[in-house]
Amino acid sequence: MPQQHSVTLHRDRVRRARRAVGVVFALHGCVVGSFATRVPWLKDHLDLSTGELGLALAFPAIGASVSMPLASRLMYRHGARAAVRGLLALWTVSLALPLLAPGMLTLCVVLTGYGAASGMSDVAMNAQGVDVEREFGKSIMSGLHGRWSVGSLLGSLGSVAAIGFGLDARIHLALASAVLTVTGVLVCRGLLDVRPEPEAAPPPRFALPPRSALLIGAVGMCAILAEGASMDWSGVYLRDLTGSSAAVAAASYTALACTMAVARLAGDVVVRRYGTVRTVRGSGVLAVAGGLLVVTAFTPAQGIAGFALLGIGIAVVMPLAFAAAGRSGPNPSQAIAGVATITYTTGLIAPTLIGAVGEVATLRASFGMISAAACVLVCAAGVLGVRRPGGPVTADSRPATAAADR
Repeated sequence: MPQQHSVTLHRDRVRRARRAVGVVFALHGCVVGSFATRVPWLKDHLDLSTGELGLALAFPAIGASVSMPLASRLMYRHGARAAVRGLLALWTVSLALPLLAPGMLTLCVVLTGYGAASGMSDVAMNAQGVDVEREFGKSIMSGLHGRWSVGSLLGSLGSVAAIGFGLDARIHLALASAVLTVTGVLVCRGLLDVRPEPEAAPPPRFALPPRSALLIGAVGMCAILAEGASMDWSGVYLRDLTGSSAAVAAASYTALACTMAVARLAGDVVVRRYGTVRTVRGSGVLAVAGGLLVVTAFTPAQGIAGFALLGIGIAVVMPLAFAAAGRSGPNPSQAIAGVATITYTTGLIAPTLIGAVGEVATLRASFGMISAAACVLVCAAGVLGVRRPGGPVTADSRPATAAADR
């Protein structure tokens, strides 16, 4: 009986941790959705050109790239639960800071810290998700990233409502930051407090991606390029090129986040039926169609429809890329880390790339480039069908697990 009671307590603890980490993912996404829909306000408030805004949006990438290796050290030193709680609080607090910047220079400094908080908290919560998945005994990572998309959607919907009521952007994000921070601190109590073995060596600061991760990372890079570009530029695109109102422009990101959330939550069913390669290939076709709708949009309705279709097309690519990385070589964790490094950095650089092309040419040309990248998903989907050396290699592999990154 005592042993049965202990097993029951363990199961309850793991279930509670699963719910808690799901909320953590949603809170992280909510910060992204809230900030993305306020980028047009920030551009107008500081009177930034397209190129200046693109340059400023490069600094989160710099902050994240420099700081992400530190997350492993923090988890090693303080334990997983404390690391997630502290880094998530740092991330939610940082939501209110960019809109308080008085000028371009200050904005770049603040966005560097914003990116650092984003990258470190992202690493910590994904590590917690892997720990919970292992204890739970079933794949939960795809669902967790679906919850991230739901959180992003809720954040963007909150912004649309705030804009509709005429609430000042600085007040809106300050209130959102406070609510998200308090919620995160309370929810993190339910996480697993995973700690390293006493004799375990500290994790390395940097690790180069293995060769097996490079091609898979390239496929994921195409999807994350479209996601990162759309997150920060969809509102500006609709307002400047289709003449939409601020509220309607904000709704373009909402459409993208909504379709991505639904597709991610339903993605495992599609993969089980059609396999990884066919799913990615079909997703690529939808992404190309969405990109073309965006490029040719002269009305807000067509633009929103294009971003929505683009969201469906790219939603499941990253979960399947991570699953493929885990099957691609003798060291799955190193391959997954390599794919994460490639794709995460791409996602943070994407807004700057879109701004640079938009400054030299037009924003339509920028999203034409996104459509071209989506074509790669159609042509290179077979890369995700690889298996570990010694295992079967099939072009239509159905992964046992589906881990994901935004």
